[in-house]
Amino acid sequence: MVIVIQCKDKIGLVALISGVLAKHGINILSMREFVDTTASVFFARLVVDAHEHASDLHDALKVVLPEDASIKVNPNPIKRVVLLVTKEYHCLSDILIRNHFKTLGANVEAVIGNHPDLENICQRFEIPFHFINHEGKDKSVFEEEIKQQINEYHFDYLILAKFMRILSPSFIADFPDCIINIHHSFLPAFIGASPYRQAFNRGVKLIGATAHFVTNQLDEGPIIAQQTIPVNHTFSVADMVKAGKEIEKAVLIKAIQLVFDDRVFVLDNKTVVFD
Repeated sequence: MVIVIQCKDKIGLVALISGVLAKHGINILSMREFVDTTASVFFARLVVDAHEHASDLHDALKVVLPEDASIKVNPNPIKRVVLLVTKEYHCLSDILIRNHFKTLGANVEAVIGNHPDLENICQRFEIPFHFINHEGKDKSVFEEEIKQQINEYHFDYLILAKFMRILSPSFIADFPDCIINIHHSFLPAFIGASPYRQAFNRGVKLIGATAHFVTNQLDEGPIIAQQTIPVNHTFSVADMVKAGKEIEKAVLIKAIQLVFDDRVFVLDNKTVVFD
């Protein structure tokens, strides 16, 4: 059983938590804790022996912890997700394969695309695919159609698996801290069209990717995972695109599995990750 806690820091929190668990006869199997001294916020993730009355344990912890404490006792170990896609298949296919073989740590409920290109691969894995065309529509109408489709499903997270549309603040506000995105990130960073060609023309030596929670600031939400790989003058544009796709899907899968495993805490525009 997993317990995750986030609250204002004070002396003796670890003792208070372990005392409650001891009183309930629950053994701590592992514990990770961290204090952000600047914000004075305490974070903890515990793995403990199973306990049949999770609600009683939650209430007991609530009594001894600071008033603002966020406490999750035995969160659902198998999360549910809806994916948003456009045309690129590499992130989607990786997730669908893991979902098929039960190694994702989540169940994919549905895939929604603003192009029909990826419907076939979803059909092969028997995952519902919904095509919602954005062309010729006001953005608010398009997003409302997406929200209506999303809300047909029970889900914990929305995964943007190379969904190439910028979401509005009103859409993001409806799903706080549960939209996860992947984007290429170079040193230096290249924005706009054809980032890999820009990187090639500049002769970059590193390419990478960043997975993050989505906020109103484009590609600037709390970072969950990042990775870079070296490239050199022998790489063509096609080579860079291929390498970039590999690192994008690797970073996205790492990020979402950390989230699914309840190892990621959000504090303002940062994260605490017990990896």
